[in-house]
Amino acid sequence: MTENTKISKQKRIQDLKLNALLEVTKAINNNVSTSQLLDLYQDILEERLGVGKLVLFHFDGDWKCILKYGIDKEFNHVVFEEELLAIHEIETITFSKGQLSKSFEIVIPVFHKQTPLAFVLLGDVNQEKLELSAAIKHLPYVQTLTNIIVVAIENKKLFKENIQRAQIKKELELAQNMQQMLFPAEMPNGDSLQVAAKYLPHQQVGGDYYDFIELNNHEFIFCIADVSGKGIAAALLMSNIQATLHSLINYTHNLKDILIELNKRVIHNAKSEKFVSLFLAKLNTKSQQFSYINAGHNPPLFYYEQKFRELNKGCTLLGISDNLSQIQVENFNYTSEFTLMCYTDGLTDTSNSEEESLSVDALKDIIAKNNNSKPEFLNDALLYYAEEFKGENEFPDDIAILTVKVSDLNF
Repeated sequence: MTENTKISKQKRIQDLKLNALLEVTKAINNNVSTSQLLDLYQDILEERLGVGKLVLFHFDGDWKCILKYGIDKEFNHVVFEEELLAIHEIETITFSKGQLSKSFEIVIPVFHKQTPLAFVLLGDVNQEKLELSAAIKHLPYVQTLTNIIVVAIENKKLFKENIQRAQIKKELELAQNMQQMLFPAEMPNGDSLQVAAKYLPHQQVGGDYYDFIELNNHEFIFCIADVSGKGIAAALLMSNIQATLHSLINYTHNLKDILIELNKRVIHNAKSEKFVSLFLAKLNTKSQQFSYINAGHNPPLFYYEQKFRELNKGCTLLGISDNLSQIQVENFNYTSEFTLMCYTDGLTDTSNSEEESLSVDALKDIIAKNNNSKPEFLNDALLYYAEEFKGENEFPDDIAILTVKVSDLNF
């Protein structure tokens, strides 16, 4: 071979490699699909550079073969061999275990810093095209080309994941806004009746629920509930409970009948996979009568005549049994002002750095000391104390607080 011929051949190979890189760059800029990128990569190696056999492994949670050609039927299911992880430079295959080492000649690792991204195994290399006679001098080009392809695939994957995360975030924000719409927009804030609520979901949406429904000028039904679990599933069941409660109130104001129907709905929708604790009450400010059922919920704190009374009469959790037997409805009349604080267990499950839980006695102390304050101030005081108590810890669950204050101005 003359010197001019040799130079001409080298220039042809250099032009081939450069044009291939430009073509790959253009394809990436045009955002072609992963399959199109791999087709181009195969065309460059197989048709232009004369690589007869190839397997490309890519790490995506685990090692997967994303491209193969020129191999026999026994390679229908290519299995990654752990010995490849020990290879950090381009080299001929010397390990002897498995099919890959017996069928391929060269391994090309692709790393990002110290992390392996891909491994290329080559076989049946056409030495006329790649001139591999002495040193494997053109294989760094194959390594560079593979690196570009793999990084492009990684970027496409990350871009897709970012889009999915953005979509999920948008959907969660929409779900959060819709959930906020399920809570009462306004609460009574008159001279004789004041109501305020606070809700802190552990995630963007949660399974705690409260409501305060005006039946007429002097009758009200209200509740607080906690769906087991967190997140979307709990929020969906909570929204169904809200819709069911509002529908039932159009037909009956009997607490026991309402509770039985709510239990049926929870059983039907949750398929025994979730349960609900619920405190359901009815207040008549004209007859000064208070009625309630506690279905396995944290007993609300009833502060009346400078004493606390825990409202714990009722039945078991909703969603556990089709038959709610022995439902206790407690009725009593009040003759002076009272404060009622309902809460979910996210409040009392809050713990500090010493793994001590926030106590009910601490809540009682705050209510007693601030009993002359409005319900909104009481709620803020309770949450402020919980924030201080937990320190650097996170709240363990959703927290809902519903505080009702009835004055004696009409007595």
